[in-house]
Amino acid sequence: MTEEIKPIRDIRDVPPVGKTSDDLVNGIQRHYLRTFGQHKPNNSIHYKYKAFATTIRDRLMECWINTKEAHEELDKKRAYYLSLEFLMGRTLGNAVLNLGLDEQATEALHKLGLDLEEIIEEESDAGLGNGGLGRLAACFVDSCATLQLPVVGYGIRYEYGMFRQQIVDGNQVEEPDHWLRNGNIWEIERPEHTQAVQFGGHTESFLDKNGVRHSRWVDTQDVLAVPFDTPIPGYKNGTVNTLRLWKSAATDEFNLGEFNAGSYPESVAAKNEAEHISMVLYPNDASENGKELRLRQQYFLASASIKDVLRQWTEVHGSDFSAFAEQNCFQLNDTHPTVSVAELMRILMDDYRLQWDEAWNITKNTMAYTNHTLLPEALERWPVYLFDRLLPRLLEIIFEINARFLSEVANRWPGDLERMKRMSIIEEGPVKQVRMAYLALVGSFSVNGVAQLHSDLLVKGLFSEFYAMWPEKFNNKTNGVTQRRWMAWCNKPMSKLISDTIGESWVTNLSELRKLAPYADDAGFREQWAACKRENKERLADVVEAECGVRFNPDAMFDIQVKRIHEYKRQLLNILHVIHLYDRIKRGDTENWTPRNVLIGGKAAPGYYMAKQIIKLTNNVAEVVNNDPDVGDKLKVIFFPNYRVSAMELIAPAADLSEQISTAGKEASGTGNMKFMMNGALTIGTLDGANIEIREEVGDENFFLFGLTAEEVEAVRGSYDPNAIIKADSDFSHVMELLECGHFSQFEPGLFASIIGAIRSPNDPWLVAADFRSYVDAQQQVADAFKDQQRWQKMSILNTAYSGKFSTDRTMEDYNRDIWKLTPVPPKCV
Repeated sequence: MTEEIKPIRDIRDVPPVGKTSDDLVNGIQRHYLRTFGQHKPNNSIHYKYKAFATTIRDRLMECWINTKEAHEELDKKRAYYLSLEFLMGRTLGNAVLNLGLDEQATEALHKLGLDLEEIIEEESDAGLGNGGLGRLAACFVDSCATLQLPVVGYGIRYEYGMFRQQIVDGNQVEEPDHWLRNGNIWEIERPEHTQAVQFGGHTESFLDKNGVRHSRWVDTQDVLAVPFDTPIPGYKNGTVNTLRLWKSAATDEFNLGEFNAGSYPESVAAKNEAEHISMVLYPNDASENGKELRLRQQYFLASASIKDVLRQWTEVHGSDFSAFAEQNCFQLNDTHPTVSVAELMRILMDDYRLQWDEAWNITKNTMAYTNHTLLPEALERWPVYLFDRLLPRLLEIIFEINARFLSEVANRWPGDLERMKRMSIIEEGPVKQVRMAYLALVGSFSVNGVAQLHSDLLVKGLFSEFYAMWPEKFNNKTNGVTQRRWMAWCNKPMSKLISDTIGESWVTNLSELRKLAPYADDAGFREQWAACKRENKERLADVVEAECGVRFNPDAMFDIQVKRIHEYKRQLLNILHVIHLYDRIKRGDTENWTPRNVLIGGKAAPGYYMAKQIIKLTNNVAEVVNNDPDVGDKLKVIFFPNYRVSAMELIAPAADLSEQISTAGKEASGTGNMKFMMNGALTIGTLDGANIEIREEVGDENFFLFGLTAEEVEAVRGSYDPNAIIKADSDFSHVMELLECGHFSQFEPGLFASIIGAIRSPNDPWLVAADFRSYVDAQQQVADAFKDQQRWQKMSILNTAYSGKFSTDRTMEDYNRDIWKLTPVPPKCV
């Protein structure tokens, strides 16, 4: 009699997967043959990557299920991080590191004649973000998992991520980034949790059986939100949290009647319109269609995510929402998801029949808002007519929120109509606008900036009147980055040296790096430190040569500025300094010269003309400098194309100098500055964003400061005369002469007229000319310091040693202590 085979009912009925190198070999071979049908060896790396990644995912899956079960059974408070961007980069290396499988994975692949780095290169970057906002969200969810906080990330599964940047004749050319072309081995589709999201239609009121009046949203055009889950592993702790990304789909594949009538385009129109929502990251909103699509994306994320959270709540608690605010918190990452305030109100009132006061009490005690910008123009506003057409029920609720809020303002400041106009969520004018940041301010219990200066400037300027009304709402949460990806994974030479010297606890407690400080005075340790940096510089030099055809000398200073191209970030100031160095070389002023390799990288928004001109100028200057025999190895300049997460993993460990040169008072925080600091780069920067706190941690003597302060920037505006500044400075005059005579555009006369005009304009908001002399002088201090390599290595070590504050582990602990108030939940044991 054969033994009865029991059906699999629980993960505990499935034998656990092993974690030895032999176990990994068996997993790779099994998936290569049975999952992907590769019955004989071939030279393609594609299926080898997929087999290995699936083998690693198997090891995540058990922990993922155990974590979910623990969250469900303990029913503790949870937080939900809503972000329109998650710039995750590659997943495989991070998963291997956080599972503690580095050695086993390397050994297993070696047994199969494969190389871990080569396998990892096969993975596409998940570029679902365009800069610091999205990368911050990625670091946040990593740290939440490492701290075992029950936090779920919610975003959109864009079919096309941030565009792939090509440089053609020095110009940026955008190409689609179809990162899902070869599938995504890490995601799990969860169709059973699909949500319907409404658009259009109209509202109507009705009386229920008890005579209570309610509203409902009818005749809508619905879109389905299909969830795809990605595992987010903590560091060697068994916790795997979830990032849930929504894909849009039509409720019906196509209109069969239209199809049978021969109208194929019309038959699939609804399907196409629905799928556009999650097709591309951040459509260009210069056109009316672009604006509409972007608002659709924001509501799609908010509605699907809130409905998903309420689904989970009602499965356990039914329609009892009395404890909902105590058990849940929504963190809104910038203004993009702030329509969540109105959407939660709508669902609670229309679907669950709560009265206004009860629904508002829940909403305002569950929503928390993070602001990421000091630029008023970056605070989103949407035309009322667009809201009315797409989200009529939401607009009604926003009008009611605003009316009740303005009543509070009137009670606080009686008769102050101008104040009411300034604080209103609805901005009056030829085209009425919904101020999304104000909706978040009114509807949230917490409002935070992301660096101390940023938060101070918010309450003194941009949001001062809201601060006067609710000072208790406002707080600061200085950003950070995860040291797992940005040190332990991407800078293995330095990480090994640190761990061999002070132990490995810094990987989860970055403040432990302070133990490195005494070693800055140890000549032997400084020599080892320099060797690690050189190894990283040689690796980057090889890539620069392959990508750009320019050879960087590893003994020269690596001067790096990589970030989104924007006028306030002042890549232009960096280029002016490069031209100044070139001018000095051409004039023979090279005594005691410090060789320098300048690398600039970043993407310009497709519709941002000036940012694209800055890229073109960088490339034109590089072309002249790199091909001038008088210059030689004294100065090399390149624009690194298609800057992305995986590129930064290569660049940050190699940097000697970190350029953080924004106009003071304009950068909210910055996180690239933190990545460079952790990896031993020294910072040249203004007193802006997190630069201030970096300088406080590392000390004035280990930071190259220049430029006007935020207060001085505001004071100089009324009397700013850049032409007088240029005329009084012979170095600056030489630079402008080279620009204006067309030396860097000899075959394109007048090409850079807009840049020249911006520099010379008294209305230049970025004050490039004002900071030129201070910047050039600070750069000379950098050059002098680099000559003394013993001093430089000491400064480098101290930058790493004092970078502990800038871990997202600390940031998340701050969020949790002051805003979320979650209890860490370890996973259930297998």
